[in-house]
Amino acid sequence: MIRAVAFDLDGTLIQTERLKAQSYAQAAVQLKPASLSEQVVIDAFKDFVGGSREEVTKGLLARFDLEEAARRRMDEFSASAPWQVLARLRLQIYQEIISNEKTLQDAAWPHNMALLHQIQAANCTLGLATMSHCDQVERALHALQLEDVFSFIATREDVENPKPDPEIYLLLAKELGVSPHELLVIEDSVSGVRAGLAAGATVLAVATPLTQKQLHQSGLLDEEFIVDGPESLQEKMANLFRKFNE
Repeated sequence: MIRAVAFDLDGTLIQTERLKAQSYAQAAVQLKPASLSEQVVIDAFKDFVGGSREEVTKGLLARFDLEEAARRRMDEFSASAPWQVLARLRLQIYQEIISNEKTLQDAAWPHNMALLHQIQAANCTLGLATMSHCDQVERALHALQLEDVFSFIATREDVENPKPDPEIYLLLAKELGVSPHELLVIEDSVSGVRAGLAAGATVLAVATPLTQKQLHQSGLLDEEFIVDGPESLQEKMANLFRKFNE
């Protein structure tokens, strides 16, 4: 039986992965303006969605041969390694992007937001599990007027191990007072799906343009648990509740 529903934030409720892709692209182009375009970096970002900041940064650094350009700016960013230059430059740009509340509001996924409010109206217990840091989460929830929706919010500060480790979903289930097997997780990335499955939860993946290919190629979920478009979300969600609550 499903007794609680847990939503991811980045990429699921709000298109922050798209905004992050833009910030990585702008940072990479700043390091190597003569030979890179933002679109090329955004396309490459798809291969790293759901990874940690270090994993994504190191991946892009290697993909576009940015190490030497980053090394030259290590003192400027008080960095101990070249990848930290790209990470800190990218973070500066990202903070500027998300400082605009209207930008966050415009980045919300309407279909997932509608599902969230539908579940809330049905008085089902709701939780949030995100690898974003607390200040970023507070800013996003305020912009989307979701401050009072979730019974428990777990952020990067609350766990030692990031997704795909199951720690955050095990913590969420405990705080919501349910067994992990009674938890339905709504995710958008392979990393998040792995975390939910490893915790023992049922996982529904709502694909985005950045994650759709990875989700299908991963083989982690049967097709009935992957939503490729908003038009099939309600149907697949209803089927899941029928299946697990009969």
